[in-house]
Formats: sequence, structure tokens, C-alpha cells
Amino acid sequence: MKNSYKIYPCPYYTMPMNNAQSMHNTCKMHTCPYWVNIPLYNPNFSNQYTEQCTPFADEEEYSYVVLGDYGPEPFAINIEEATKQNDTYRTALWTGKHLQLTLMSINVGEDIGLEIHPHLDQFIRIEEGQGIVRMGDRKDKLDFQARVSDDFIFIIPAGKWHNLINTGNKPIKLYSIYAPPQHPWGTVHETKAEAEAAEKSQER
Repeated sequence: MKNSYKIYPCPYYTMPMNNAQSMHNTCKMHTCPYWVNIPLYNPNFSNQYTEQCTPFADEEEYSYVVLGDYGPEPFAINIEEATKQNDTYRTALWTGKHLQLTLMSINVGEDIGLEIHPHLDQFIRIEEGQGIVRMGDRKDKLDFQARVSDDFIFIIPAGKWHNLINTGNKPIKLYSIYAPPQHPWGTVHETKAEAEAAEKSQER
């Protein structure tokens, strides 16, 4: 079993996987992308595989992460790899009652768009790319400005107008934490246009 998981850590390791015959429906919620590496017809498999699928913490190869909303279950992931892998404008990775984690990819020349969240605080970390973040108490007075790039974080207090503009030559890959959640569970916006359309629909 350990040989099967040396390259790809199982994203479902928090859940028990004891039934070899239903391995392709592992965790009852998600399709396990690694089940093809497992000898399903080994008669001793069910006896051997009675523990949770635990990823190798010391492995350096995290080539693939299954993106989706894992909330509100307990969850652990290589957040840097997941963030860099994401190519959608926004994907919710974990949504709970009091907090939400989303991944974003901001294309070259684009921005998040000037917005305000009156009742929530927001934390953003950039894993790749560079840009300018602006914030202020009024949309016509963004008196806070900072250049941000790989490994930078910035925090947006509730009630602040804000925007992030991509000024680099590659997409900005970031993850964002909202407290409390901002988007519905399972949100996936492939493009900024799709996100804006969804937001307008919610406002109606």
C-alpha cells in the first residue's frame, strides 16, 4: 500500500477506507484518483488495509490535488501545491459555518474588482505572481496601497473597499480565507465573468 502512495498523497486520508470492493467510491463523497494503483482483487487486501490512508508527510512530490469543497469535514492539504494547481478564477476548497477557504487565479492584466465585505474579514496569501493591493474606507479613496508577490499576505478588514490588480506577466495564484464564509458551499467560477454573473444573480 505504501508503494502506491509514494507519489500522490491521498486527499481523503481523514476518512477510513476499509472496503476494497468499493475503493473507487472511497469516502462515499469523492472518487479516489489513486484507486487504480491498488490491488483490488488481492484476497488479503481488506485485511491489510484497515487503517486510514495517511499521506507521506516527508514526500516532496505532490503532483496532483483533487480540488473541490471538503467542508465542513476535518481536512489537511498541501496548500501551496493546491493553490498553484488551480486555474479557475475561484474555487471553494473548504466551507464551514464560520470560515471559508477559496483558491483564486487572477489572469495577467486582470483584477479582482473593487469590492467591499461589510460583515467579514478576509486573509489572502499569494503563492505565485505579483500585483498591487489597494484598500480604503471609500471606493474613491483607496489610501492604502502595497506591492505584493510570492509569499506575501494581506488582510482586508470588514468594511474596507479593496482590489488586487495583477501587474506581472503570469497569473496570480492565491488562496483566500473569509470569516465568516462569503460564497455558497461548492462554489466554482471558471472565469471572472462567470463570478460577476453569479454575484449579480445573488443580488436579485
